[in-house]
Amino acid sequence: MSKKIAAGADCIVLDVKVGEGAFMKTPEAAQELATEMVSIGTNVGRKTVAIISDMDQPLGLGIGNALEVEEAINTLKGNGPKDLVELCLTLGSYMVTLAGAAENVEEARTKLEETITSGAAIAKLKEFVKAQGGDTACIDDTNLLPKAKYIIPVLADKDGVVEKIHAESIGLIAMELGAGRATKESVIDLAVGIVLNKKRGEQVVKGDVIAYIHSNDENNIEKAKKDILNNYVISPSYVDNIPLIHHIVD
Repeated sequence: MSKKIAAGADCIVLDVKVGEGAFMKTPEAAQELATEMVSIGTNVGRKTVAIISDMDQPLGLGIGNALEVEEAINTLKGNGPKDLVELCLTLGSYMVTLAGAAENVEEARTKLEETITSGAAIAKLKEFVKAQGGDTACIDDTNLLPKAKYIIPVLADKDGVVEKIHAESIGLIAMELGAGRATKESVIDLAVGIVLNKKRGEQVVKGDVIAYIHSNDENNIEKAKKDILNNYVISPSYVDNIPLIHHIVD
């Protein structure tokens, strides 16, 4: 909050994560943090809203640097994962409303959806990338982004419904593949990571692809396969009733 306030932002929308993969593990802790952050912003004259959103499973499908960049590009083109699109539209709608560019969040959402369908959203991303000296060609052709040498499917070992994906553990597996740093000396491989193919509440049959490993080291693939399987909970039956948006604090 201090950086946002110091930078001069007059409207602030916070995404407060809750769940196994978040800093705040329980709804109560997330609510307390969100309330405190909104209070800080309000007390210094900033229009502030906090969205408490689910992180009990990974958001979207890609986990890894280039994989997440590609997913963000696809989202702005209108082809993003359902949960990521919904969260972006929710956060964006509140920001547009706070800024006075829409009368309410419903109108704001319609405007945001129009920027995606019209191509204005992806055009704005190109402006941002160009302004920072980046290569906009990879936005038109995501095959220009770093790609892993090995893309290996992980197959379900039983029939059922995905009840849980241990978000924090999946993130650590991606780190071990090279997508993150175990120590400050670790070298990040921009190409590697995990792409989920099945999310919570989805039906699977033994042999279905539940995820893909993207790796540049064939020696870490088998361990990653085993670890991913161990962190997918597949039950005989399950109805997913965990909301993406838990609560809005304003």
